[in-house]
Amino acid sequence: MIYNSILETVGNTPIVELKHVVPKDSPHKFWAKLEYFNPGLSVKDRIALALVEEAEKRGELKPGGTIIEATSGNTGMGLALVSAVKGYKAIFVMPDKISEEKRAALRAYGAKVVITPTSVEPDDPRSYICVANKLAEITPGSFLTNQYHNPDNPKVHYERTGPEVWEQTEGKIDVFVAGAGTGGTVSGTGKYLKEKKPEVKIMCPDPVGSILYDLFYHKEVRTPPQPYKVEGVGEDMLPENVHLDVIDDFVQVDDKESFTMTRDLVSKEGICVGPSSAMALVGAIKYSETLEKPSNILIMMADSGRAYLSKAFNDDWLRDNDFLPSPMKFTTVKDLLLKRGKDVPVISANVDHNVMDVVTLLKDHGISQVPVFSGDKLVGVLDETDLILPLATGKLKPTEPIIHLIKGAIVWVNTHDDLQSLSELFQKGMIALVKDESEKLHVLTKIDLLEYISQHMSV
Repeated sequence: MIYNSILETVGNTPIVELKHVVPKDSPHKFWAKLEYFNPGLSVKDRIALALVEEAEKRGELKPGGTIIEATSGNTGMGLALVSAVKGYKAIFVMPDKISEEKRAALRAYGAKVVITPTSVEPDDPRSYICVANKLAEITPGSFLTNQYHNPDNPKVHYERTGPEVWEQTEGKIDVFVAGAGTGGTVSGTGKYLKEKKPEVKIMCPDPVGSILYDLFYHKEVRTPPQPYKVEGVGEDMLPENVHLDVIDDFVQVDDKESFTMTRDLVSKEGICVGPSSAMALVGAIKYSETLEKPSNILIMMADSGRAYLSKAFNDDWLRDNDFLPSPMKFTTVKDLLLKRGKDVPVISANVDHNVMDVVTLLKDHGISQVPVFSGDKLVGVLDETDLILPLATGKLKPTEPIIHLIKGAIVWVNTHDDLQSLSELFQKGMIALVKDESEKLHVLTKIDLLEYISQHMSV
């Protein structure tokens, strides 16, 4: 089939069953509707075309006009694509947390991009919605698509997306899952599915920091909105297109869960989607645990992961935001023992030693830390920093006993404990005791961990 323009390719996105990122023992089926198969790489292509065409019909948008929108990127991309084909100018206002890839893509379509601060109240004149409204006021021939409150948004999902889902699943859908940014997808599609099959459950995953969860369950905001990293979902105000009466449940998902699942989806399923799609899946898995019978759960995966290469797929960014587990989380005490060697002698001091005895011990063996025993009992540890400076300043005499300098608490660990946990113990000043498989006792200190990390892994 040959299309007249790229706009005719919007919709009819595929549904794929997930096999490897969902619980192996789950009785449910998890289906992902991959909206990045739209030409603008997201579900927002659907509303972009509808908002423009409906405005043209009403005479609100005329040839040579300017389309203006407050967007997290995807609606902007859809509108930029439509504007390019139809010959309109476009201005998009985005919060500063939006990825550089999204900004660059909009500019590539010839759009003007205006960046505003994220951490301001919705009614602050600097907020991206207020800035978009002001630009619409002062720009002649402009049309503010107003995706958060324009009823054409949920309408297109009711008229097109809902029937598409119903036909593709042959009506065998039990749960529909979609996040709410503007609310159009979950509200419009959910309404259609409920009319076709009243027992279908509509679930909305919501990022921790959004107020929608509170509004649904408590009818008020009990936890003030907080910044979060997932883009395009959740709100600090209630859009008119979020129809809470259509939704059956909300599930909260935090940033770390979302970004971890984003990486898992591409590495285990070959599906490269954005963090909001991964958040929806995490929410769906949590919600599935409350279902009493095996169910077919369809998750709207809103966009492509290619718009998040500098964030979700950037290890440095993930580490900076504490979303990427340290490699030490996947390495155990047993690994450390194997690399160190089981027969490595324990260089130790005794409580009867004096300061010079310990300094000589550290020097002769090229070590900076030594466990201290009283007979067969480990009582603590001495570090070179505990000795050198006091000696140099005369506060400590070489002949003094070390008993009052010993520090640290003793803790038993297991061979299967991860090195991240071991590191946290060391940061608290503790010394670890562990027995290997042959029941031989080993003393582990932070020096052992540092040597292992420097020689065998990159953190």
